[in-house]
Amino acid sequence: IIAAVDKAWAEQEKFRADVRQKGEEALEEIITKGGSGMVLAGRPYHLDTEINHGIDKMINSFDLVVLSEDSICDLQKLDRPVRVLDQWMYHSRLYRAANVVEDMPNVELVQLNSFGCGVDAVTTDEVMELLESANKLYTLIKIDEGNNLGAIKIRVRSLKAAMEEREKNGVLPTGGHQPFIRKVFTKEMKKDYTILVPQMSPIHFEYLEEAVRSCGYNAVLLPEDTNGEGIQEGLRYVNNDACYPTLVTLGQMIRELKTGKYDPDKTALIMSQTGGGCRASNYVALLRKALKDLGMEQIPVISFNTGILEQNPGFKIDVKMATRLVIAAVYGDVFQRCLYATRPYEVEPGSAQAIRDKYREKILRNCRNGSVHELWRLAPKIIKEYDELPLKDIKKPKVGVVGEILVKYHPDANNRIVELIEKEGGEAVVPELIDFFLYGMYNKKFNYEHLSGTKKQYRINMMGIKLIEYIRGPIRKALRQSKRFSEMPHIEETAKAASQIASNGNQCGEGWLLTGEMIDLIESGATNIACLQPFACLPNHVTGKGMMKAIREKFPGANIVAIDYDPGASNVNQINRIKLMMANAHHNLGKKQVL
Repeated sequence: IIAAVDKAWAEQEKFRADVRQKGEEALEEIITKGGSGMVLAGRPYHLDTEINHGIDKMINSFDLVVLSEDSICDLQKLDRPVRVLDQWMYHSRLYRAANVVEDMPNVELVQLNSFGCGVDAVTTDEVMELLESANKLYTLIKIDEGNNLGAIKIRVRSLKAAMEEREKNGVLPTGGHQPFIRKVFTKEMKKDYTILVPQMSPIHFEYLEEAVRSCGYNAVLLPEDTNGEGIQEGLRYVNNDACYPTLVTLGQMIRELKTGKYDPDKTALIMSQTGGGCRASNYVALLRKALKDLGMEQIPVISFNTGILEQNPGFKIDVKMATRLVIAAVYGDVFQRCLYATRPYEVEPGSAQAIRDKYREKILRNCRNGSVHELWRLAPKIIKEYDELPLKDIKKPKVGVVGEILVKYHPDANNRIVELIEKEGGEAVVPELIDFFLYGMYNKKFNYEHLSGTKKQYRINMMGIKLIEYIRGPIRKALRQSKRFSEMPHIEETAKAASQIASNGNQCGEGWLLTGEMIDLIESGATNIACLQPFACLPNHVTGKGMMKAIREKFPGANIVAIDYDPGASNVNQINRIKLMMANAHHNLGKKQVL
């Protein structure tokens, strides 16, 4: 096998060399004969004539030489860094090809893009910036199942005419792409800068804001976007092929900056960045482009990550901050579990929320002082108080809410699905926020055992899981001893449950966690599930919607509905799908009670 693989790699390199040679020959022909050419840059599958509809031959018919991006991308070194997180080989090849075209007066680049390809929301913006910075033309052609090339032919003819006009008028490319220099958040900025924090989960982020503030940062949590203005700002300043959470999150910050409440010269923004395969790793890059378009490039964007990506001298996630963040997230998870399990059954309306309000100041104080012992003392008291809250003796169907992390937790993004479930006579069950981070840590085990993960990464992350579970230990015990609440599953159990139908190698986006959470919910009695995902979120369509058939086969009584969220999605359609699921949930509950 090893010998066969070695031969395959050698043949692959030979093929690549042949492609590069053909590219050089084509460029030589353009130079010697005085012709013009186009670099037709698409994803590998765009080579298929059934997909590209013969666009290469159509361009040839205009006496233009057609080159592929991989035939020229190695001719010149790209000055890095670029604005985006350049983590994919194809994307990197595309940027290098654009860099080569920058210096060629009679060659232009045409990028093929599949309709709805969210990852290309990143590449199209970056390629356009690279070319336009060198006074070059940029042409984007969206390819879908329609095979009528009439409109595309007009665009290519217009592009050729523009090339000829530029040559006639002596318009030359300026070349000289400059590396992207980001605005760094310095130690000096920590003293008097306001850091705007986007909202994601109101029940958690109030506490997380206080945890960050206690470490010396002037963090301000953005208010909820109740009227949809933030989403409209996102649509205005962010590539609309980007996913819905991009528009929601970035739109919040753009909306707030445009209010004039914050001095752009004393304001910073913060965004989480995982470095994973999800396009969310480029939220930071998309935000920087939006700031440029707003004329606010001086605002630094802080990447909130565990140290593997961008670093900022003025912002550090140290042990002190990490401990306080875990404490804050644990409180959010406790209230999410207890509040949602009691509010639909209150004897006195508002009594469940009153408990949360009662402990607010004590929790904020604990988030500031970072005392784990205070958490161990206070959280069980909160659970006990919810356990003793007077409730109606009625049964309601439990409805699990899973999906992409922002759509799952952010009421603005999911059109307040928890409120809708309760209004329709159900009890919402939402998995813990901390589990998403444990999922990322547990992935290092699979990567070490089956992929290219290192032993060091594996050990560090397993230790991290143990420390978090050590902090959650007394909370687990209090939940086990309660009459009303169940203990949250361990991440190892969720991974094992997911592996019954999906490999733990599914680590893009929410990956196997989404599958595992659905199984956990069903096994805990929440057989009704709303699976939420942004429109065209491929990873979650695979491990969410794509797993529904297998889950139903394993659990015949499962009542699962998949709901897509997008600025253009119909709220009425979403509500009707949830109501239909709730009608089935009530019907199934009635059958159980009869039995």
